[in-house]
Amino acid sequence: MDKKAIRLLVFAFFLAVGVSGVLSAETFEYKFATGNKYRIISVVNEDVYIDRVFYSRVRILNRVTVEITDGEGAIAQHNAVFSTSEQSVEGDNTFQLSREYTSTFGRDRLGHITIGSEYYMPVVRNVPVFPDRDIKEGESWTAAGYEMHDFRDSFGIVEPYRIPFDAHYVFLGYREWKGQSYPVFSVSYRIFYEPPPVTGRIWPRRILGASDQLIYWDLETGQAVAYDESFRMIFELSDGRTVEYRGRAEAEIIEAEIMKKEDIAQDIADELERLGITDASVRIDEEGITINLENIQFLPNSAILQEGEKAKLDKIGEILKKFSDRDILVSGHTAMAGTAAARLQTSKDRAGAVANYLVSKGVRNSSQVVVRGYGAERPLADNNTPEGMAKNRRVEITLLEN
Repeated sequence: MDKKAIRLLVFAFFLAVGVSGVLSAETFEYKFATGNKYRIISVVNEDVYIDRVFYSRVRILNRVTVEITDGEGAIAQHNAVFSTSEQSVEGDNTFQLSREYTSTFGRDRLGHITIGSEYYMPVVRNVPVFPDRDIKEGESWTAAGYEMHDFRDSFGIVEPYRIPFDAHYVFLGYREWKGQSYPVFSVSYRIFYEPPPVTGRIWPRRILGASDQLIYWDLETGQAVAYDESFRMIFELSDGRTVEYRGRAEAEIIEAEIMKKEDIAQDIADELERLGITDASVRIDEEGITINLENIQFLPNSAILQEGEKAKLDKIGEILKKFSDRDILVSGHTAMAGTAAARLQTSKDRAGAVANYLVSKGVRNSSQVVVRGYGAERPLADNNTPEGMAKNRRVEITLLEN
């Protein structure tokens, strides 16, 4: 064989395998184990346009906690809680809980979801879906998926609203994320949908959309580790308006470690005693471990912390830093005074003040903190006595199990 033919063969080889070496081929699939828990944390930066004029900008924190209740069959069963919280970009550092959903669904190893039509979450379904074979780097495939939306508040549509699409995938090879190399594939889909009329205040005459995602996959655990997405959705409505959502989302999937609740609760109680914090207590509950800050003091008729309370929160913050791998929930509670709406708003504002202070001190970043207000719905004592009302005016900080 002459030198020219050899050079042509070498050139053809590098075209086939790339500079980095032999093209990789991987088997993508989900893996399940009964009792496994994980959470998905995504932060969405979204702009809203009405009739093509900028209307608002918002940051959304989606926090999804998932437990696999039966991973032994062909379809693994999942229980999940989806919490959606919002933050004004110009406002606070923390996210106020806006809505919470529960969902039960099945998923097979290739990614197909089986779920009842009554569930609003997850929004994007059958993404990703894998072919039942090895996939080579650079190879593409297509699979049907759909989005399910909650249009009760927006359009008065009562049932979960289904929007179909075909998703296109490409295996891009390996890329680094947080210092480790993972196989990465892209997911893209476009939506052009003209649905039939729906009973309600208004309904979408035409829906146009686009989503472009990168998903980092862990072959060992059979689960995504992270993804990022750019999206755009346009709704042309029956009343003549056009509503558009544009944004970017980043997400991380975190496997939950077993929480040794008794040991952690005792550790926190010992620290509270050592630091001389006498008006706080610790309890174990369903969501994790809760520190109850009794009768926390604010300036009159406000959500502004008194200076003495900041010193207490500095000490609480040092305790919380010992468990930095756990997200926290800050919940506000009031005594039975004023209207229900006023009590709810006060509880949200005061919990937000505590959460903002903790974030400002570096105890957690904003995506690790969710704020929730309960008003007077969960009293600890009798509201008919001053002592009872003082106990009910409280802020609680929960180290979340998942």
